[in-house]
Amino acid sequence: MTVMTKSIVDFQDEHGRITGWPSDRRRAHQLAILDYLTGLFEPGVSYDQGQIEQVLADHSTLEDPSFLLTELVDGDYLATANGMYWRADGRPGARG
Repeated sequence: MTVMTKSIVDFQDEHGRITGWPSDRRRAHQLAILDYLTGLFEPGVSYDQGQIEQVLADHSTLEDPSFLLTELVDGDYLATANGMYWRADGRPGARG
């Protein structure tokens, strides 16, 4: 059985942290990394920017993990409003 998702193991260290960003010609690997990172956040939970950046810093060795936040938002993996972020597939309940 063939798995459609590209492996991200070439872009992880022995602790599972992201160690590099694939080139644009390896877009499928970029998307696999974004899927992996999205899984680090709970659906329906709001996070402030500091919390998001801390999770990304803890799970990558990139010099600028905020790059990953931009990729997650631009790729519609995370949504943002009023300084808060959440998984795009699990918006937190609205408060009236």
